[in-house]
Amino acid sequence: MGADRFDELVWEALEGIPSRLLALVENCAVIIEDEPEPDEPELFGYYDGIPLSERDSQYGAVLPDRIVIFRGPLLRHCRDEVEVVNEVRITVWHEVAHFFGIDDHSLDDWGYA
Repeated sequence: MGADRFDELVWEALEGIPSRLLALVENCAVIIEDEPEPDEPELFGYYDGIPLSERDSQYGAVLPDRIVIFRGPLLRHCRDEVEVVNEVRITVWHEVAHFFGIDDHSLDDWGYA
């Protein structure tokens, strides 16, 4: 799968999030990279920032949070495009959930870990 198609899948996954929730995702950049650091070669993605649930009135004038999605590990993990579509959606939704402050335990219970 080419980079352009993969990028489309990430944006489609974001568009699949209910609009009332997606509208709350502010000051957060979504970045697609080829590979993670060598010490975590199979990492699909991560959220880096201050979760919405931890922000208070002092939150402001900060760099954007980041959701990073890694193309290489996701493509290596999946056998076909159908699996890629599903894993990209799960990964994107998983990282957006971290933006809201939802932890891995809850995500595991819901099937998104």
